[in-house]
Amino acid sequence: MTKQTSVSLNASHAWPDDPAPAAPARLVSVSTRVNPIRPEQFLRRAKGAERFFWREADAAQTLAGMGIAAEIFAWGQSRFADVETQTRALFANAILDEPAPAPALMGGFAFRDDFVPDNTWAAFHPAHFVLPHLQLTEGAGGETWLTLNALAAPDEPIRELRGSLKQALVARAAWLMAHDEADAAAIPENAQTEITYPMSLASWTVMLHEAIRRIQNGELKKVVLARMCELRGKQPLDVDRAMAFLNDHYAGCYRFLFEPRPGHAFLGATPELLARVNGRELRTMALAGSQKRGRTAEEDAALERDFLSNAKELHEHALVADMLRERLEPHVRELDMPDAPETLKLSNIMHLHTPVQAELNEASGVLPMVALLHPTPALGGSPRETALEFIRENEPITRGWYAAPIGVLHAGADGALDGAFAVAIRSAVAQHERAWLYAGCGVVGQSIPQNEWAETALKFKPMLNAFGN
Repeated sequence: MTKQTSVSLNASHAWPDDPAPAAPARLVSVSTRVNPIRPEQFLRRAKGAERFFWREADAAQTLAGMGIAAEIFAWGQSRFADVETQTRALFANAILDEPAPAPALMGGFAFRDDFVPDNTWAAFHPAHFVLPHLQLTEGAGGETWLTLNALAAPDEPIRELRGSLKQALVARAAWLMAHDEADAAAIPENAQTEITYPMSLASWTVMLHEAIRRIQNGELKKVVLARMCELRGKQPLDVDRAMAFLNDHYAGCYRFLFEPRPGHAFLGATPELLARVNGRELRTMALAGSQKRGRTAEEDAALERDFLSNAKELHEHALVADMLRERLEPHVRELDMPDAPETLKLSNIMHLHTPVQAELNEASGVLPMVALLHPTPALGGSPRETALEFIRENEPITRGWYAAPIGVLHAGADGALDGAFAVAIRSAVAQHERAWLYAGCGVVGQSIPQNEWAETALKFKPMLNAFGN
């Protein structure tokens, strides 16, 4: 039976197993422009509280949050629509400072709608979004704002509450600015950890041979399979150091941190945008096909030339691009999508990449696009339902939020819920002294299990290096 959704309108850590009706509270937000505060500094000051972080690949916007003003949960097949309904209710009749950045919900979804949290994902839900109590917004030009969000009780005088929030915001800003930058240099490096891989190469080979057999029989065109890497340290792993590493080394990626319970964090740096919607403007991408980077410029150029003519990689990419075109065309007026992919180069790997821009038929917000596109053949397979069934039957890990939509939501100028969501790959979930890293690859008829094993090893590198390995 599908569970119903609930909204928690305070910072309580109570689990929503027995949801109560949402309180008729009203969102009140106050904002102030401040001298630049580095988001990394903000996160360090928030250590020990709930923390959230989102940075666009083009650095157009960075959001960071601490504490919880409101939470939204959803379960089941209707989770995307239920999150939208609850978010609209939260933003309805909100009292906001203008001009100032809009309050933003940060959160995401599990890969599967029937996800049940296990020990690894104990603090995560099939859908979970948080409106931070304190929000930092940094624009592309360095303009920085602090926003304090709170929920007013039905009988609470708004004028007095706004005055109290303004005073609290000034105090919070002073607290952040008083941070001694020497503290940053004092953060110890992540100590080297014990690394284990629960799945053996032999088990991986058996699983991929079965997938290849079904592809060659015509049951599947492609399926994406993943494996896990586990880290164990002698002391708590330093998530702040890991985030600083990802920000320094993966500036072309979408970087994120979702820590809804202190010490339980999901973080990563993903190159893959699922959907960004602003009014009628939609941006997405096809990202599939992988190749290592060369050690020299000459070797890198040679690898790129081979990559762009590799039949297996081009076929894998075309399955994703064709699906995007097929799903988007009924919903858009204009679709700008190149016929051939280019390469997207990261520090240790390159991908085949087709950028997509479109004008939507109507400004319906970002969540309908997320529901339409997730999971793409880049992370699920084709045909979609057949591939997902194969993953359920054969993949021995719980994906949790790995390879699922993660991002931000805010109220757009036209009343729709705009925002941006990336696909949470190159990611890890961390609990105190342990972390679990995930990496996957697309399997097609020409796949070779040993080569796909090597590809996933390459994809573990960003998070391994972030944790000091």
